[in-house]
Amino acid sequence: MNERTLSAGYADLLAAVADALDVPLPSFAAADEDAYRQLLEHRAGIVRSTVQANLQHSRDPWLAASQIRERSAGYPITYTPFKHRPVNGEDR
Repeated sequence: MNERTLSAGYADLLAAVADALDVPLPSFAAADEDAYRQLLEHRAGIVRSTVQANLQHSRDPWLAASQIRERSAGYPITYTPFKHRPVNGEDR
């Protein structure tokens, strides 16, 4: 792998990590807050274990990015996201 390809691979890996962990805030309902916390814990665990395994074995950033995306898709957003409501004409 040349340097340019490797740099693009690591950029893709970082994008996959950011996408996996970038989930909307939950509504104020306790069940939604619990689901949000569990989702982040699962996805953070996926990122951690995938990166650790990749470092020990293939060291291929494209493979790690792909695995993070595939495994994170198994943990979709199932809670109601927070919705900002304008107050006192704030949204004008």
